[in-house]
Parts: sequence; structure tokens; C-alpha cells
Amino acid sequence: MDQKTIQLRLRSDNITQGKSRAPNRSMYYGMGYKETDFGKPMVGVANGHSTITPCNSGLQKLADAAVEGIAEAGGNPQIFGTPTISDGMAMGTEGMKYSLVSREVIADCIETCVQGQWMDGVLVVGGCDKNMPGGMMGILRANVPAIYVYGGTILPGKWKGQDLNIVSVFEAVGQNAAGKISDQELKDIEQHAIPGTGSCGGMYTANTMSSAFEAMGMSLPYSSTMANPHDEKQNSAKESARVLMEAIRKDLKPRDIVTRESLENAVAVIMATGGSTNAVLHFLAIAHAAGVEWTIDDFERVRRKTPVICDLKPSGKYLAVDLHQAGGIPQVMKLLLNAGLLHGDCMTITGKTIAETLKDIPDAPPAGQDVIRTIADPMYEQGHLAILKGNLSPEGAVAKITGLKNPVMTGPARVFDDEQSALHAILDGKIRAGDVMVLRYLGPKGGPGMPEMLAPTGALIGAGLGESVGLITDGRFSGGTWGMVVGHVAPEAAAGGTIAFVNEGDSITIDAHQLKLELNVPDEEIARRRANWTQPAPRYTRGVQAKFAFNAASASRGAVLDAF
Repeated sequence: MDQKTIQLRLRSDNITQGKSRAPNRSMYYGMGYKETDFGKPMVGVANGHSTITPCNSGLQKLADAAVEGIAEAGGNPQIFGTPTISDGMAMGTEGMKYSLVSREVIADCIETCVQGQWMDGVLVVGGCDKNMPGGMMGILRANVPAIYVYGGTILPGKWKGQDLNIVSVFEAVGQNAAGKISDQELKDIEQHAIPGTGSCGGMYTANTMSSAFEAMGMSLPYSSTMANPHDEKQNSAKESARVLMEAIRKDLKPRDIVTRESLENAVAVIMATGGSTNAVLHFLAIAHAAGVEWTIDDFERVRRKTPVICDLKPSGKYLAVDLHQAGGIPQVMKLLLNAGLLHGDCMTITGKTIAETLKDIPDAPPAGQDVIRTIADPMYEQGHLAILKGNLSPEGAVAKITGLKNPVMTGPARVFDDEQSALHAILDGKIRAGDVMVLRYLGPKGGPGMPEMLAPTGALIGAGLGESVGLITDGRFSGGTWGMVVGHVAPEAAAGGTIAFVNEGDSITIDAHQLKLELNVPDEEIARRRANWTQPAPRYTRGVQAKFAFNAASASRGAVLDAF
């Protein structure tokens, strides 16, 4: 893009010519601009800094570094804010229903500011879970040159020689309720799990999405697994600004990078690293924003051919900082590329292809570590995020099947229409091995906002029931969840999905081998229950929750709000 084109984009004729020129320029002069600044690209910095959560409280230094990098590379940095909701803090409360809503709010903020202020490019800085998909959706809607800067992972907490993270606390609640640890031990874990700034430390949702963005080519190599407190994260933010300025000069846009092939690269890395179930929902939404054809069945297609080669929490041993030391996402990608599981010709924001970017990465992971395994010696032969279908989920549901000895069970339904009553049943010892818990009316419309179920699943793990009790829901799971769990059941209960017609004691089968989720009740009986069902009244009738519930598409389509 030459300077004349940039100027035309920045300031349309009614600003740069004629009588309106002075009043419009005077707004910029009021912010300290000089005459020479009007020939420079205007570059947005979408800053997710917030003192609400450790995930975002360390972002300001990254935004400052990006601003410095843009200015040094000849651009005019323009900072604007984006909000965040802390999933970890909101978990198990009514506030959790605002988490997925915040994805849309963030996307709207970025699209609105970039388009409304006619920016030539945008650098997005984010930390907590919905910052990533929300930021990427906004980037793709605006489609000006852009780069994503992840805020970075947290360092592990320490207690009695053990590494701790946020999931340790939720599981400790279940252990305490089961009498396995004392009240004081629970308090000690709670006070030591979060040592400072950064996003939750395992391959949970934030680190899953950051890793996928790196694989997709929208973030710099190695940036997705850096720790927020470390200097390299700040240096990477400044380098990201320089790379963005070069992309602006080349007019390299997000939709040139985010293609069906690069989405497949991202999903392959999600499978290889054992990433979060939320990635399914978010990449459906990202594909929608990019205008790329991608369905829930594509995840299953990639899963079948991609092994899990990283031993990462929640079902494995290690954290993102360990993955970084073992070679990070570039090392994982090089193994996949050599195995024919990546598209090497996909373009990245640096102007290099994936193959060019990985040219000098070793063909084998470093010796003396077991965070990254080889393709020939994987953790699991196939990916861990299975798409289950059946009469309970004709549009699909998402099961996370790693870490389970046998991902198949049939048992009696224990039915709950809200999360809190389900949690109390677990903590009160009313759920037993062999039960299949059904948590419903928690989908995009029914929740509304599709809250995460980390409190119940963490309590099950803590009580020692993680593999012997099934849990299905039309809500979501935290990236920290593992166990015999199936989420995103679609259609959801509030839309008249079969999950709404499950009765206490009905037989339910979860079979990840055959990719089945079945209510073992005759079709005629299900039809009778459907005929007698009345759709419940909306939980909210005003505000963002009401708007989300009214507009949200099915989870099988990413729960987006603009699929009209």
C-alpha cells in the first residue's frame, strides 16, 4: 500500500479537501500530531489490559511495547480498550453467563473502532480466554492488516513441592468435600495456586487459542507459550508491531492468511497438544468471521489423522512453560509438517510461509524431555476432541477423551436444570459411580451464554469420580476440564433439543469409540415427551444477555450472533 493509498484510506475526500479539512485535522492536532504525521499509517492497538484478572493485569507493558514499536517503524499508534471477563473468577456464578457474551463484545469493539476510525492496521493484545477468539473475530471482520499478541501464560504456583494452577483449586474443593484434604490444605492450595500475572497455565482455553493462532500464522513464532512475567514476552510484543507495519506496507490482510488450509493447521495443533473443547466453538465462529467454509465435522476429520504428541495438563503432566522450554509450538508444527499433517504453503503474518518459517526447526524434539513426543511414539494415536452424534445430539457434541481408560459407558440419567444443584449433589455425595449427570438449559440461548462447568467437573475429579461418572451438557467446559464429559450438546434444551426430554433414571450411552451419544428410550416415547414440552420463558428480557439469547446460533455453528 503506497502512501497515497494510505492517506486516502485514512481521510476521505471530505476530510482532506475543502472546508472540512481544518476542523477534522484539528482533532488530531489536539492529541499532539504534527503535519508530517498525516502521511503515516494509523495503527490501532486494541488493549485488553485490566486489573480484573491476572490474565490481563500484565498486558499494559505489552501494549506500551507495541506502541513504541509502531512509532519506531513509522506508524501512528492509536490505543483503544477492550473488556474482559475472568472465567476463573466467574466460574460457578451467574457471572459465568457473561463469558461467551464477552467474546462478541470484544469482537464488536475491535470492528467498531478499526472501521469507525478508519485504521490502516490493528494489533490486538489479549490474555483471558475470550480475548483470543473475540479479538480474532474482530480482526477478520475489519480485514485490515493485523497481528495478535497473546499476553502470555502464568508461571506455576508452588505448594509442598508441587506445581499448582487454577484447576488445582477446583479439584481441591472436591477433595475437601470427599474428606481427602483438610480445610487448611484447601486454603493453602487456594492461596498458592496463582503466583502472579498471566493466563491459566495448562493447555486450557487461553493457551490453546494462542497456540492455534501461532499455527494459523496470525502471531509470531514462539509467542504463544511465553510467560507474561518474562522479558521475552515484552520484546515479542515490540517485534510484533514491527512485523505488522511491514504487513501494512505489503497490504497483507487477515483473510489472505486465515484460509481453510490454515484453519486445518490450527486444528491439527489443537489436537496434537491436547487443547480445550472450547476451541471447537471458537474456531467455528472464527471461520464464520473469515467467510471460510468449516463445519463441526471438519474437527472430526482432522482428529482422526492427528495424534496427541504433547503431555500437557489437564489430562497430562506439564504446563505451557514446559512446552516452551521443549521447543514450543514451532517444534510441534515441524513434527506435524514432516508427517504430512500441516499445509506448509500457508502464508503467515511475517510474509513467510509455514514451511519457510519452520525450515530451521529440528526434525526431532530435544533429547532429555518428554513434554513433546514423536509422531511414532504419541500419547494417543488420534486426537482427543471427538464429535459425538446420536439422538441426543443430532447436530453434534464435543467429548474430550484423552486420559480415560475407557471412554464408553451406559448409566442412569441424573437430571439437573442448573449448575448449582448439580454441584451440590456432587458435594453432598448423592452422585455415584455409573451415573450419567445431565446438565441442561445451559446452552447459548438457555443459559444464556453457555456457561462453563468447571465447578461440577472439578468436584467430580476431586471426589475420585472423574472416570466413573458421565456428565453431558448443552453448556461448555473449561479448558481445564477432563473426565467422562460431553459438552456443546446440540440442539440445546432451550431450542427443543432431545436433551430437554431426558427424565431422571433414563438410560444414556456415551460411546467415544463409535462417536455416539444416545438416549436409550423408544422414539415414540421421545415424540410423546416432545409434544408435551413447553419452551421455558427467557431468563433475561433486557440487556446483553437478552440480545445474546435472541440472536445466538446453535453451538454446532459457533454460537455466533450474525448467522442470519
